[in-house]
Amino acid sequence: MLFIPKYTISNKILNNLTFISAGREVIENAKLVPQWEAKLRRQAILQSTHSSTAIEGNRLNLEQVKSLAEGKTIVATNKDKQEVLNYLNALEKIPLFSKKMEFSTAMFLEMHKLVTKNVLENNVDSGAFRTKQVFVGRRIFDGTGFREEVEYMPPDTKEVPYLVDVFVQWLNKKETWDINPVLLAGIAHYEVARIHPFIDGNGRTARLLATLVLYTSGFDHRRFFALDDFYDNDRKSYYGALKTVDKDKRDLTQWLEYFTEGVLFSVNTVKEAVEKIDVKKSSNEAQVALNSRQMQIVEYITKNTKATNRDFQSVFKISAQAVHKELSKLVSMNVIKAQGEGRSIVYIMVDD
Repeated sequence: MLFIPKYTISNKILNNLTFISAGREVIENAKLVPQWEAKLRRQAILQSTHSSTAIEGNRLNLEQVKSLAEGKTIVATNKDKQEVLNYLNALEKIPLFSKKMEFSTAMFLEMHKLVTKNVLENNVDSGAFRTKQVFVGRRIFDGTGFREEVEYMPPDTKEVPYLVDVFVQWLNKKETWDINPVLLAGIAHYEVARIHPFIDGNGRTARLLATLVLYTSGFDHRRFFALDDFYDNDRKSYYGALKTVDKDKRDLTQWLEYFTEGVLFSVNTVKEAVEKIDVKKSSNEAQVALNSRQMQIVEYITKNTKATNRDFQSVFKISAQAVHKELSKLVSMNVIKAQGEGRSIVYIMVDD
């Protein structure tokens, strides 16, 4: 059996894709200084982590997620904290997944293991296909007590490895990547949700895969878009959109209408942020150009709020003198600044 997604490019999808393209062009052409690019990327990772875990019931707010990411102590359950740390780690690894030559079942299982490490009832279920039938449902009160109402029954457990394999084969076809990247991400998101291959963590894995598709396709190569915010703002609509796909006909049109609306929401959010940033006014003035190592320094300081020469010696495995050379260049370009004196010097971002 071949996996062949069914959908129609409706007027709504077409309009959404048109506005997405226009908004993304504004973002791509913005002359962002490195510190703002790093901030937007970090903000997207934090927001995606908060929203994707909140959808599944995690109780940490965005500020707590940010504090936890910075290594600070927060008051929360171990499970809530671990879920957030897991998703942060998984998002950080998106570029590494993208560098692999092709998608595989092993990669798929690794992604699930990252988001579910030490949070499932049984650790053996992390990074492994489900071994029993599961269902998506809700508890309702029928007048005498609570009962579970089944809203969606996924494919039989024994079919899961085969269905995933067929889907992965489709993802690896060259012609698959000729599909508009936004539609491709939406298809990937839905198919994982439909197969529901795991005991738990299916939603997080589906959203992570959609993020990977958008990055690998080049659509979100700067990693600015936090798609999960849209779903978290109205979870009822999110689950409702997933249920619009008939289990027999599997027409994805309505789901893709919703998904493209979500991408447009994210693109517009970033576009508005970019437009508010004090970008360089002169079209002839070049953007500050950083080499790969310098950009990694900016990313590291943005993530950790501050850093020392010794931190970068450890990160890059180079001498203090070599690190000092790179840091001095960034200071001279007004990207970072030094605080303190002597061995107490730390480097922080320049507010731009």
